[in-house]
This record gives sequence, C-alpha cells and structure tokens, in this order.
Amino acid sequence: MTATSTLIGKALPRIDSAQKVHGQTRYAGDLTAPGLLHARLTTSYQAHANIKSVDTSAAEQVPGVHAVYTGRDLLPDGPEPASRVGAMLARDKVVFYGQPVAIVLADDEAAAEEAAGLVQVDYEPLGVNVDPKKATELDAPPIRSKDIDAGEGEGEAHATVSGGAEMDVSNLGPNVTDAVAFKRGDVEKGFAEADVVVERTYRTNFVHQGYIEPHAVMVVPDPLGRITIYTPTQGQFFVRNTTSNILGMDHNDITVVPMEVGGGFGGKTCLLQPLVAASAIRSKHPVKLVLSRMEEFLLTTPAPGSVMEIKTGAKKDGTITAVRVRALFDSGAYPASPTNVAVLVMGGYYRCANLDLEGVEVITNKPGVGAYRAPGSPQATFAIDQNIDEMARKLGWDPLEFRIYNISVEGDPQPNDEPWPAIGGKEVLESLRDHPLYKNKPTGPGEGVGVAVGGWPGGVEPCAANLRLNTDGTVALTLGSMDISGTNTTMAMIAAETFGVRMDQVRLTTANTDNAPYAGMSGGSKVTYTMGVAVAAAAQEARDQVMSIASAELEVSPDDLEMVDGEVKVKGAPDTKLSLSQIATMSMSFGGKYPPVSGAGKSAVLDKAPGFSAQLAHVHVDEDTGEVHLKHLVVSQDVGKALNPAMVEGQIMGGAVQGIGWGLYEGIIYDDNGQPLNPNLMDYTLPKHEQSPSLEIILIEKTSKAGPFGAKGVGEPPVVPTAAAIANAIADATGARVTEIPMTSQRVLDAIASRDV
Repeated sequence: MTATSTLIGKALPRIDSAQKVHGQTRYAGDLTAPGLLHARLTTSYQAHANIKSVDTSAAEQVPGVHAVYTGRDLLPDGPEPASRVGAMLARDKVVFYGQPVAIVLADDEAAAEEAAGLVQVDYEPLGVNVDPKKATELDAPPIRSKDIDAGEGEGEAHATVSGGAEMDVSNLGPNVTDAVAFKRGDVEKGFAEADVVVERTYRTNFVHQGYIEPHAVMVVPDPLGRITIYTPTQGQFFVRNTTSNILGMDHNDITVVPMEVGGGFGGKTCLLQPLVAASAIRSKHPVKLVLSRMEEFLLTTPAPGSVMEIKTGAKKDGTITAVRVRALFDSGAYPASPTNVAVLVMGGYYRCANLDLEGVEVITNKPGVGAYRAPGSPQATFAIDQNIDEMARKLGWDPLEFRIYNISVEGDPQPNDEPWPAIGGKEVLESLRDHPLYKNKPTGPGEGVGVAVGGWPGGVEPCAANLRLNTDGTVALTLGSMDISGTNTTMAMIAAETFGVRMDQVRLTTANTDNAPYAGMSGGSKVTYTMGVAVAAAAQEARDQVMSIASAELEVSPDDLEMVDGEVKVKGAPDTKLSLSQIATMSMSFGGKYPPVSGAGKSAVLDKAPGFSAQLAHVHVDEDTGEVHLKHLVVSQDVGKALNPAMVEGQIMGGAVQGIGWGLYEGIIYDDNGQPLNPNLMDYTLPKHEQSPSLEIILIEKTSKAGPFGAKGVGEPPVVPTAAAIANAIADATGARVTEIPMTSQRVLDAIASRDV
C-alpha cells in the first residue's frame, strides 16, 4: 500500500451510479433466450399434509404449455431432501403453506400462470405446528424425522461463530433439531448476590428481507449437457456448488453468471436455481422463473422468529452478577436458524462472571428461514438490552453509564471463552454521552429517549483477486464477489490506491464462475474486510512487477523509483521515467523479455473484526392510542476505517431504517393453519419515507488489525440495536416494557395497561 493515501477516506461516488441512474443496469428478469420457456409454480394451500396424488392433465392441455413437472418427476424415489433448497418440489408431503408442488413450463407467462392454477393436488391434512413453544412439546405433531442433516444454518455461516456444548435433543420434542449451551460460574450464586433481578420473556416474528427485486433465475442448457445459470445471488460459487450437489453434476458443467442483485440482505443466496436447472435439463429448453411478490412472502427464506426467556441480576455498584437465557428460535420447516450467534451475543455484550445460556432450534410449519442482515443479533439484542436497561433504571444508574461500565472490551471472554478482539462497543457508547439529545433529554408528556448497543461477531472466508496491467496503462481488476452494497467501488479504490493510479484507470469486472477467482458469499460484513485484503495483495504484486521492470530498464534500484501520474520515475531525476503503457508493452508484445504484469492476491483472514453500533432513539408515545412516533435516531458505529465515508454512512442509514422496520412495523402473521395473513406489500408494512426519522450518523474509527487500511465490515451492525433503542425509549416515555416486536400500537397499549402489574 502507498505510504500517503490519496483516495482512502474520501467520499467518492459509486462506479455504477451512472448506469443505474440512466436505467441501463440489466437484471435477470430482463433476460431472454431463443426457445425460452416461462415457468410458474403450483404452491400448496396446506401447511402440513400428505400428498395423495397430483393430477397435471388439465394443465398440460393449456395451449402453449410444454411440460408440467412434479416432485416425483424430479426425484422418483428415496427420502425427500431435508434442506429447503434440496427439496425442489414437494413429493410425498408438504411442510409449509406455499411450498412448491409443481412447476409449469410454457411459451409465455400467461399460459404458465393459467396452467399452474389447474394442477390438482389431493392432500391428506396433518397436524400443523405454528407456535414454536407448542412445537417443542413432547406430543407435538412431528414434521419429519430427527435423523436429518440440513447442513449449516445460513445465519451461522454468515457469522462463522463456534463453541458451546452440543445438547442431546433426542429426548426433547420431536421437532427440536438442535440445541447449544454455554455455561460459566454459578448463576444461582450470582442471582443471590444481586440487588436487582429482572426476568422477562421477549418474542420476535418472522421478518421478510424487503428487497425490491424478486427472486429470478434463467437457466440455459447446451447440447453437451452443460448449463449456464443467470441469477441475482450473493454468492455465485455457492450457487454452483449447491446446484452441483443437488443435481449430481460436475462443477465444470455448471457456469453461474451473476446478475445485478436488486436487494438481498441475506435473502438472495441459493433457493430456486436447482429447481429451474433441473427443469431446463429435463425440457432441453432455456427456462426462466421470476417469483411474484406474493410468492416472495409465501416460499422464500425470511428471518426466524424467536421466544427468549431472560433473567439477569446486578448489584448496586453496577456489577452484572448473572445472566440466564433460554432462547428458542423458530426455524420454519427446515433447520437453518442462527441460534448459536444469538446466544453468544446475549451473553457476550457485557462482562459477567456467571452465565447459563441455552439456545434451542425448533421446526414449525412455516417456510424455512434464512439469513437477514446480522442474523440472530437484532432478536437477541432486543431482549438482552431491554433487561440491561431495566436493571440500570431500577438500580438508579444512568442507563448509558451502566452500559459503559459493563460493556465488554478487548480481551474480555466471550461465552465460548474466546477473548474479544479489538472492539468499539465502549467507544460508540461514550460518543453518545455528550450528545445534545442525551444531555438535554426532552421532558414533555409522552417524550422518551432510549439507548441500546449491539454488535455483529464478524464473518471471514477465503477469497482471491486478479489484477492485470493493460498496454494502454489502465488496470483490469477481476473479482468473483458480488456487489450488493457498493463494495466494487471500494475494491476499485483499494486497487488504485495500492497500485498507484487514478480511480478512472481501474476497470473492475465481476466474472462468472468459469473465469473469476474464488470468492465466498457477500454477507456477514466480510466483503471489504476479506476481499479488500486480496485486492490490495494483487495490486501490490502487480506494482512490484512494474517496479522490477522499470528498475531493470532504468538501471536503478526499485527503492529509488516512484509512481506518479501513470509514470515510473527516478526519485530526484523526474525526466528519467517510463510510462505504465511502455512497461506493459514490454511485457506483452512479440519478443518481449518480461513476463506480463499480472498480480494475484489471496486472502484467508482468520482474525475477526466485530462491529458495534450504539443508538439513541427519541420517541413520542400517545398513551391514548399507543402510537409511537420515532422523531430522531442517532447511530454511532465503529467502522474501523471509513474507506469511503459516503458509502459507509449510506450503509448505516439503510441498516438503521431496516432496524426501524423490525422495531415498529414488520412481521409476517400466520394463522393457526400456517397460512400467512399479510403476504403482500399492501398488508406487510415496510417503513415508508414519512415513517423514517431524521438520522444522524457518527463514525468511530477503531482500526482493525487485518482489514485493508484498518477497515471493518459495516453492513450488519446498524440494524442490530435499533429495535432495542426504540423499546427503551418507549419505556422511558411511559414506564412500560413492550416485549414483542413489531411494537404495534396495540402492543404498546397492552404494555401501558399492565405496567404496574
């Protein structure tokens, strides 16, 4: 990296801004191909039922229909797959309302839609599990055998956390699929020593990721048995590997072309690609499937719901003496919840000598869950931080000072006994101490200010990058990572800064799986943190090659050279120089005596860089109606190093607004039969512009050890403490604790009515 930074820390526009503003960006839904067939799904209207028969005859008679496939067509025998993505079409039974049962392929969407409605399925209804607590009971109707292995949950994969004692679930209810425990010290002794004990139960609901673009896939087969998958995904290699495993194909026979992602937030990984690929292979036609908005709510992978029982104790001197957690995560019909992450953060934010933490995953007759921005942490923080807030108030402590006194710092043990690395939890809290909103709290009727802090453990994954110098002096950077938050701009900045050229001389290409260097999933706040290291390494290697060539040609030591404005010059003799174009031509021409300038960077960062956010929420609560008006939100976040402050602030704003959705508006409602009651954007409430408050962002830069220029991932933390901060503000305004999100007017009224109980 260059000694003097010229780009890092500057607010630069995204490199894809112009094409998006002008409507030139192509999405998967825009694609077509010769002989293309349009696909529509027949979905289940039962949440749990045996499939007695599927009659496709009427659907096959619709003009323009080429084929109708069922689960038995794609998987004639053997056990039905235990993973959501592997269970392409239900064959023997359905396990959630909206589960795909058949896929129709037709010349146009209208014919496919009509035919999908004509597929007749004869169901034998079974007992439905909707309530996660009831689903854990020993006599609850079992959804499937416990002897299943659905792989690692997406939430855990995003966080790459570990530790905890695996609990034996064989004697638990038939739908309990996983359980983990962390213990330290003696919690009963800790509660006995406490001057204040707070015990509450918190609930959260399923939450949709709220992206604009629906899931879309187009698969094109070729005569040699290979397929090309065009799809918006946060991980193209993950799509290739998963599709390969499910369909039994070689990796080299699958090419994934990653398309622009119109919003993901953890929800765009791999879901429908194997189904569409299997249909394309069977029909020998290109096939495209684009979900409707209602299908998005019925059959994709929302964030899990949870029930968290928490008991905490503390002394008058501010010492937290004990934390007991019983966290139950509703994983829907397939194991995939971030139970481990949630339990870890509930016992790890604050120092405590006595911990008894248990996390349990249960499956219910709802769609299988997936990742959503900081999976598990918003739910966990909503619970633990309210208990912390209530203890502080009962002890007579200032809630902010109580957190500062107890917040974990570098070296403190996490529940898995791993020491916290350098973290900024204390610093972000301290930055709020002198904020005018906190120093001069509004005191009018219904006015309240709440504080909360939360974080994300941070993900890591190996990756690679390639950088090549062209003969015109420009630089070509090739990556395999997906840009879902503007990370390509950051990668171009890192390449330009490290190699020593202007930003406009770097051309970045996201190549397909045949041509791109490996990259993991774009998620877990790890793209800049890990891919940035690989990009810097590739740029540095290429720069060293340039200097080596120039050294040989100019007959000086590389230490005596500098790169200025696209030229390599001898220090102190600026007229003795070579242009980058000249150097590249020497290495890429007939008879050239130097190897081409091409850098390959690799990264396998193991040191995690957790990110923390502290937030102040100012609310007005109407105690007659229960309406909560969020007036102002202050977000302070440790970002390591803000490589591009404008983009960092944009990520924080977006995450905070999503946190507002968690806290006040969003939640999928299921009836007792497992049918969602608000599966559309008319009934499912996303925060609108007028419902978003004035936002104030404070950037705290506590540099990481491993990230490029000290940067950390910034995408996850801002969503984490928002709901808790709003809840604490409501408590400050009313004295009432709202223990379920979203905190609707009715729930606020109920909390006010029972505040003295």
